[in-house]
Amino acid sequence: RRFPGCGNIVTFSQFLFIAVEGFVFEANFGRKRPAIPIRYYFIMVAMFFTVSVVNNYALNLNIAMPLHMIFRSGSLIASMALGIIILKKRYSVYKYTSIALVSLGIFTCTFMSAKQVASDSSSSEEDGLQVFLWWLLGIAALTFALLMSARMGIFQETLYKQFGKHSKEALFYNHALPLPGFLLLAPNIYHHAVLFSQSELFQVPVIGLTLPIMWFYLLMNVITQYVCIRGVFILTTECTSLTVTLVVTLRKFVSLIFSILYFHNPFTAWHWLGTTFVFVGTLMYTEVWNSLGSFLARWRKRPKAE
Repeated sequence: RRFPGCGNIVTFSQFLFIAVEGFVFEANFGRKRPAIPIRYYFIMVAMFFTVSVVNNYALNLNIAMPLHMIFRSGSLIASMALGIIILKKRYSVYKYTSIALVSLGIFTCTFMSAKQVASDSSSSEEDGLQVFLWWLLGIAALTFALLMSARMGIFQETLYKQFGKHSKEALFYNHALPLPGFLLLAPNIYHHAVLFSQSELFQVPVIGLTLPIMWFYLLMNVITQYVCIRGVFILTTECTSLTVTLVVTLRKFVSLIFSILYFHNPFTAWHWLGTTFVFVGTLMYTEVWNSLGSFLARWRKRPKAE
């Protein structure tokens, strides 16, 4: 919120922390050979690094954080579409309907955000057009990252089928191998490191340590991201890429609600309608209603106590 362009230093810190942890506890200081050939990890890493960086830069292109979250929730559609094209999968009408609802919700939120950008930048016609064009470029960046992320999920799924489930190993190599790529972003990372160091001082509760508040925020982000990504990588070894995408989509929905309520981000009735479509479509895909119905039926039929 304070530095919208700080995505690269955040991503670099996350990658560095996870890579160091994996080097010690998973790779055994480099002595353990990978179960999956390293060449496959290089392909996966190229996709992972590209998705992370493109998503970061989208925030510099007049993309608001709520729209960023909603748009990335479209990974469910992208994952299904690429699954049909690449893996020749077929789904029930119920699941196609759920994906249509998610698509409609994302389209509604994106369209209303476009109107907001246009009205906010209408003071000068020339400046307004420039702002709107940058916003369109941001949408294009998000779309590209969305498709790349879905392709990476399918690639992971096929690797695990071929070589077995190795979530900790995949987590380590996906974060260690891209580290040299951050040299290309070094000036931007250094610039934001300086800005972070100039932020007001903050005393950490319990510990009593005093440090610039932006570094404290970054530390908390790295820790929570580690917990999150560790869970996601374990999930990728146990479920299909589409199911993983579904769980991550629900997590983004919760993040979205928190972002709106806590940070008071602008959100119209149309945005709420679009978000509802996304959420209902996601629940439809999981067939949670059927599961809930069978659970209630079993509960009613349970033997009564004497």
